[in-house]
Amino acid sequence: MKIAVIGTGYVGLVTGTCFSETGNDVTCVDIDLAKVEKLSSGQITIYEPGLEKIFLRNQKEGRLHFTTSLQEAVAAAQIIFLALPTPPGEDGSADLSYILKVAAELGKLIQPSDYKVIIDKSTVPVGTAAKVRAMILSTATQSIDQSFDVVSNPEFLREGVAVEDFMRPDRVVIGTESEKAIKIMNDLYAPFVRQGNPIIFMDEKSAELTKYAANSFLAVKISFMNEIAQLCERLGADVDMVRRGIGSDERIGKRFLFPGIGYGGSCFPKDVQALAKSAQEVNYNFSILDAVMEVNQRQKLHLVPKIASYFNNNLAGKHFALWGLAFKPNTDDIREAPAFEIIRALTAQGATVSAFDPEAMSNSKHVLGDSIQYASSQYEALENADALIIATEWSEFRTPDFEKMSNIIKNKVIFDGRNLFDLEQMNNLGYYYESIGRKTIGSL
Repeated sequence: MKIAVIGTGYVGLVTGTCFSETGNDVTCVDIDLAKVEKLSSGQITIYEPGLEKIFLRNQKEGRLHFTTSLQEAVAAAQIIFLALPTPPGEDGSADLSYILKVAAELGKLIQPSDYKVIIDKSTVPVGTAAKVRAMILSTATQSIDQSFDVVSNPEFLREGVAVEDFMRPDRVVIGTESEKAIKIMNDLYAPFVRQGNPIIFMDEKSAELTKYAANSFLAVKISFMNEIAQLCERLGADVDMVRRGIGSDERIGKRFLFPGIGYGGSCFPKDVQALAKSAQEVNYNFSILDAVMEVNQRQKLHLVPKIASYFNNNLAGKHFALWGLAFKPNTDDIREAPAFEIIRALTAQGATVSAFDPEAMSNSKHVLGDSIQYASSQYEALENADALIIATEWSEFRTPDFEKMSNIIKNKVIFDGRNLFDLEQMNNLGYYYESIGRKTIGSL
């Protein structure tokens, strides 16, 4: 099949590359010439494990192309994915301007005799498919009412395992009531569901809502567990034991029950906001989501009072090592990352920070500039540090050389926002160790 993917951000690049892996001819479109030139020359623009290998293979095989010409890509394709940004507005609603702008251009390019399926791959509010269709028709210079269908096909990609999620999806959700579009979409996704995972067809509005509902529910689980961790700290319980106890209940499940310093990234924050805003627009008070957002924002700063208390509420002149800048491991995505909230809170009180992240350093420099120091390794970050703060659970942080750490860091003090280390081990090593929802090791 011939496919065009409009937008080469995280979702667009993964989508285009993975569809080319199953033999499709894919052209990805972006208005950023420098980015297109970089991709065309074989330089991948995001960090995602496993993506570069298939990206380079399919470029070599001539199945994956990049262009700035929307007209060129649309003319050749029967299937057109819209993988464009939908950033949150000031009121929390999703900004559809990028999608609708492209839809307006599509209206001028679609020919009456050439049927196309236009697919919303971006996460969009309920009713977007209808808006896209209306925009396409409003700019058409010919009668094309029967020449295209607009389909909702939300992505469920987890950063860090996106290739695996795309190639072996738990399910594929497709919103359309067009029999012609159903046939094409079924054929397109058939290679990805050979093991029997379902392709679920529904109407467009239900598909649009499904993505928001899924991400918001996972955000609820995370925030609920963070509230339990807060309670554990006050009652003297161990959140790890509670997590194991409830996670073994098959009605609840083990995933998304790890307490920490809140969720971030490109999906959960904006999707929860957008669903809450959609509810407001139909005069429904989705109070659970309001609570989730409040808990998450509070949780991002949960370590800061602990740190301040340890240093007698005087952080001026203190220097901290920070491990992890990305919002989660195995990505260079720093959007809504809790580490940034911690950094800003500490530096506002006169502290300095030396940070290390395996992949997110470059992106972080664009945001933080020279407000912090950037270390070349996790151990270099420890030099002259009064304490270590852990903000991202990268695998290499889980089993560090503690003897080496002890010889570098000024004070054997760790504030762990991801519960990486065993309490007994920290006690045996002589560290002062505070984590989330567990007892404190050591004394002030």
